[in-house]
Parts: sequence; C-alpha cells; structure tokens
Amino acid sequence: MNIAHIPHAGEILSVLAAVVWSVSVVLFRLSGKRMTPFNLNFFKNIVASLLLIATLLLIGMPLVRDVPLADYALLFLAGFLGITIADTLFFKGLNLVGAGLSQVVGCAYPPSVILLSFFFLGERLTWGDMAGTVLILAGIFLSTRHEPPEGTTRADLRRGILIGTASMVIMAIGVVITKPVLNRSPVLWATTIRLLGGVFTMMLITAVSKRHRSAWRTFIPTRSWRVTVPASIMGAYLAMIIWLGGMKFTQASIASILNQTSAIFVLPVAAIVLGERITRQKLLAVILGVTGVALVTIL
Repeated sequence: MNIAHIPHAGEILSVLAAVVWSVSVVLFRLSGKRMTPFNLNFFKNIVASLLLIATLLLIGMPLVRDVPLADYALLFLAGFLGITIADTLFFKGLNLVGAGLSQVVGCAYPPSVILLSFFFLGERLTWGDMAGTVLILAGIFLSTRHEPPEGTTRADLRRGILIGTASMVIMAIGVVITKPVLNRSPVLWATTIRLLGGVFTMMLITAVSKRHRSAWRTFIPTRSWRVTVPASIMGAYLAMIIWLGGMKFTQASIASILNQTSAIFVLPVAAIVLGERITRQKLLAVILGVTGVALVTIL
C-alpha cells in the first residue's frame, strides 16, 4: 500500500511520531533511574546507529557519499553538539524535572533554531516568531513554579529546566551550522552521519575518561534492558523515521506543530506509568508552549 495515497498521511504520521516520542520519553525517564545520563545516551545512540545503518542498506542508500569532506566534518560537529552534549543534558534534565515538564522545556527548540537562523543565516524573523518565543518562555517560567517530582527539590527542578533549555539551544546550534548540508543531502543519510559523529565522540570520551568507561557495561544484558532497549528503538529510531515520513507528506510547518503535541500526549502516559500528577499549572505550561510553537511555525 502506498502511504502517499492515504488522506492526510503526513498529518497522521506527524501525530504518530509525537505519540511514539511521548512514550519513549517516559521509558527514558524510567531508564534514567538505573543508568547515568551519559551511559543511557551512549546505549541508545549505539542501538539507533545500528538500526539506521541497516535501514540505509535495506533501501540501497550508500553510507559513504561522494560529498566534500567539509560536509562530513559539519555533520560530525553537529553530532558532538546535538548527540554527545545536548542529548546527555536532556537526559539529565529529564531526571530532574520529570517527563511532563521536560516536554514543555523541549518547546524551546523551534524558536532557538529560528533565532539562531536569523542571526547567523540571515533568515527572516516575524512577529509570530517573537510572540511565540514569549509564550514558550512563559511556559518554561511557569514550569519553574511547579512542584518538583518526588525525590527532588525546587532547586533541582529549576536546575533541570535550565539544563533542559541549554540542551535545546545546543541542539539548535548543531542544526543551524549544518543547515546548508541538510539542504543538499538526503535527510536520512545526514541523520545517520550526524548520529555516528555523536557515537564516535562518545567513544573517545569513554576511552580517555575513567568516569565514563562504565558506559560499555550497559551492553551486558540486565533486567533494565526491558525498558532501555524499547526506549532506544522507539525514541532514537522509530520516532525519527515516522517524523521523516510526516515531514515528507505534509507541510513542514504543520508537521512541526503536530510533532510538538508530544508535550500533551506525554502527560497521561507519565501519569499512568510514572505517577506524575496532571496539574492545572502543568497543563497551562504545556498549552503555552505548544501555542508558542504554533505561532513560531505558522506566522
């Protein structure tokens, strides 16, 4: 069956990507109780890179392309920033603020890309961008007033929100510096090379740092794999593939907004699995964040 012939295929895939990501975030939160942010990030990146390489082979797309070495260098740099640093910070922030609020913080990613593109790529900045950014910042500020998750303090909550926001900004920097490469390359190939760049730099860190050498022990099967393996497959591979499909079959602006609904879907999942309360304050923060993303994307 040709997916392109299904009415609203892009919109359906974009919402499905949001649902898959929301479930994976909750699973990553559970995994974070047993693994350090670095070790969890290292494990999920190895799993995802193997799956992506297998996917490239399956569709007949070469892993090594005849492109300038500068393209590989930029993608590796983006992998270091977005995978090694930003994703590790994301998992650290997730442990401190919980699954629900982490997705409010994640709303900082779209305006970060737009603002950085304005300053460094000369792209236009609209009133919608500025108004949306204000709403997103309001949602993040409101999150700092929320009661911290069990076992953490209000100082931990604020630190987690700051760490999570920093991860979104760093991830956005990685995207902006590689935007010219992304514009002329297959997205799946560029995503794979970027991920391999992150894996390579994390391997270097494990080789020189005694503190992070334990990351290799995560590949010894344990009971935690029952959560960590599905989280890695869903969050780092499946959600990304579905996201690409959504971007392919609908407008990028519509797909971006629907992707951000993960901030809504994660609330009931986190409530059921993690026991996180759905409060009015949290719900308002999510609404502000998603509305802000809509303004940034549409106007």
